[in-house]
Amino acid sequence: MSFAMWFYRLRKTPVLALILPIGLLLMLCWVFFSQDESLLGLEGSSISNHKWAHENEKTFYFPYARKFKTAKYSYKKKSNWLFSDTVEDNIPPGHITHFDLNKLESTANAAVNKEQVLILTPMQTFHEEYWNNLLQMTYPRELLELGFIIPRTKSGDAALRKLEAAVKKVQLGKKEQRFAKITILRQDSQSFDSLSEKERHDLKVQKERRSAMALARNELLFSTIGPHTAWILWMDADIVETPPSVIQDMTAHDKAVLAANVYQRYKDDNGESQIRAYDFNNWAESPTALDMASNMADDEVIFEGYAEMATYRPLMAYQYEASNPVNIETALDGVGGGCTLVKADVHRDGAMFPSFPFYHLIETEGFAKMAKRLGYEVYGLPNYLVYHIEEFN
Repeated sequence: MSFAMWFYRLRKTPVLALILPIGLLLMLCWVFFSQDESLLGLEGSSISNHKWAHENEKTFYFPYARKFKTAKYSYKKKSNWLFSDTVEDNIPPGHITHFDLNKLESTANAAVNKEQVLILTPMQTFHEEYWNNLLQMTYPRELLELGFIIPRTKSGDAALRKLEAAVKKVQLGKKEQRFAKITILRQDSQSFDSLSEKERHDLKVQKERRSAMALARNELLFSTIGPHTAWILWMDADIVETPPSVIQDMTAHDKAVLAANVYQRYKDDNGESQIRAYDFNNWAESPTALDMASNMADDEVIFEGYAEMATYRPLMAYQYEASNPVNIETALDGVGGGCTLVKADVHRDGAMFPSFPFYHLIETEGFAKMAKRLGYEVYGLPNYLVYHIEEFN
């Protein structure tokens, strides 16, 4: 269109003489000032603008995620009202991503095949030993994502501050040492951190406590699992020692659900270092327990490891033999959450952590039952030890 025609249109429509300059000014302002530098993951963003969870109380956030982007498109359609009645689609091509999960594999050669592993941890207390153990794992960092859920309690606030400091130190360090993504959640459901270490093992509080823990695990799982996640390693915040190759060692078994044997180091009365069984939630079913369940009300739950509720189930904790190979497997019906590896497809198929009595089981043991009902096999490694922190109260 010629300059003369533009000039003619402006004379015939004086309001354009006012609208066009204002429009140009607004466009320039949008170009120079619309970039949101406070979003982590965007190019050119500044960590100095980042607000931690305890500062702005966001439900969740993704610190230093390599692939986290904020979509910049609109579903509104616009028309060129000045010259044409045609409508233009303002959605750029390729803004919708398709993931073929049928091609996502969880194999025995996870590291070689570059399979992404998500480590999930409910955390009520931050232990430096837990974090240091996490950092010494040899699985490639670029394939590791971390997820945490922390209760909104006084001890949870303290754990959050320590965890954030540890995360910041690693994720601002050398690029090759950074994790692919870290997610931290604050729990909005019933808190799982309401009892001391001694009180939380009492039988009378187990149903309420384990139900709250199940809610926390589900919130964490559903908020963090992604389309590229191949494996999920559930590891409690009290686990302070594992072999550095724990992920490679456990994925090599190529099992849908696989639990390590959780032990504890301690000093006996003579000051000598010893180890003892700790996690009794890894077990195989027994006729006694099945008979017990058949006579229970629907809302009653069986809890393992209590004399008041003797089930006579074979416990993996007592199957450890120091002289036997560490790769020996044993079939299980219940698992704990201390150090349990799960193929992501098990969770995608619907196996979650029941916060309600499920066949008289709850939380991690209920998850194992649900996985088996879905057709998956559950195994444990009685001679593959990981260690829980020593307790003094």
